[in-house]
Amino acid sequence: MFAYGTNSLLLALFFSELHFSDYQIGLFMTLTLVGDVVLSLFLTLVADKVGRRLILFSGSILMVLSGFTFAVSENFWILLFAAVVGVISATGGDFGPFRAIEESTLSQLTNPKTRADVLAWYVTTASLGSAIGTEIAGQLVEWLRGRDGWRVVDAYHACFWVYSAMGLLNMIFSVLLSANCEAEKAEPLGTEEAETLLDEQDPKDLDGRDSEDDQDIKKPPTTDDSSSKLKTESRFARISRETRRIMYKLWFLLIIDSLADGMTPVTLTNYYMDKKFHLRKSTLGNITSVSYFLASCSTVFAGPLSRHLGLINTMVFTHLPSSTAVLFFPLPQNVPATVALLLVRMGLNNMDQAPRSAFIAAVVKPEERTAVMGITSMLRTLASTAGPSVTGILAGSDRFWIAFVAAGALRITYDLGLFVMFINVKLDQHEETDHSKRNERPVVSGQPSDEEELREL
Repeated sequence: MFAYGTNSLLLALFFSELHFSDYQIGLFMTLTLVGDVVLSLFLTLVADKVGRRLILFSGSILMVLSGFTFAVSENFWILLFAAVVGVISATGGDFGPFRAIEESTLSQLTNPKTRADVLAWYVTTASLGSAIGTEIAGQLVEWLRGRDGWRVVDAYHACFWVYSAMGLLNMIFSVLLSANCEAEKAEPLGTEEAETLLDEQDPKDLDGRDSEDDQDIKKPPTTDDSSSKLKTESRFARISRETRRIMYKLWFLLIIDSLADGMTPVTLTNYYMDKKFHLRKSTLGNITSVSYFLASCSTVFAGPLSRHLGLINTMVFTHLPSSTAVLFFPLPQNVPATVALLLVRMGLNNMDQAPRSAFIAAVVKPEERTAVMGITSMLRTLASTAGPSVTGILAGSDRFWIAFVAAGALRITYDLGLFVMFINVKLDQHEETDHSKRNERPVVSGQPSDEEELREL
């Protein structure tokens, strides 16, 4: 997110300095998001089978290559190719294969009581990384352009070297992750059926059976159906009908919200303020950095609010003021009022992210989380693809402000729909009791507790 923070400030300004039209800027972001859709969907659907750490490592390599291309090239089509097939955050948001896998991993390593807090800190550190990246990028551009022989575009190129360096760090961190981050392996079907059968038998009934009957009870089914299913199982994750039924409604609302976010991402918001007020790049960096810092501070409270208000209420009541700020963002004609609305928008914008991830983890089966979160990320990215092109057309015709009004209205629709459809949904129905107990009670040296030994007896 440090790297994505540099993008949120510089990407649109970089293209403008290369004399790309507003329509080309919007088209570039749209096609980049399309590439993110394909890449993210494929990688997240196979992540649990292939290995989460391997997918994160592969995504980091693509990040390094994309940053290198942007650091050395100024050709529109080469940059577009690098962004589509690689990992470049066209909007400054956390699109790509990383977030879905990371959220699924954190959901696996936590229990319902701690999950919202951990995810809130995850979003907080991400926002803090964006804040630092944006601030450093703005200051670095101003410092480099003041040196002899440095053009503004040269300073932008230098910032993309930083992007590649962050990709290298991601590669290192991916290698250092422990095996606990990988998806839990399901037991073979035959064993599960046999254990279930044994659990349901009365001990008195077992005492009255002969040895042959007792062996029949203990022995797993001898058919080859379960083993053949395991051998021919697809490397792609599968999602149950029960999960799809609830996720269809949430996906529909997220599409609306993401379309709005795609119309007014941080990159285009900075571009709008630059065109309207002609601010220094360091000033833009300071403003964006402060807004990200407020977002990181406010996200800390998402966990406690979720415990007191509930996940859905926290999502709605924190996101609605942010949506209203987007709606009225073009109205002020001076910098202070415009910045105030931006700070309200960004300061509250991320408070729904941790509760949303916790909500998804609570309503889907544990083995489906990575796939569901990957599809959710894919649909959000796909919905965002149309936004930049629409905004680029509006910006080219001096109607940039319409994008913010439309985006604010769509976001408010998402907030109200979320409250109406999900306020009474029951949570944690699929959470495994044993898994929760393992997370709540530490195990020393891998030895079972007295209670577990008694249960075994």
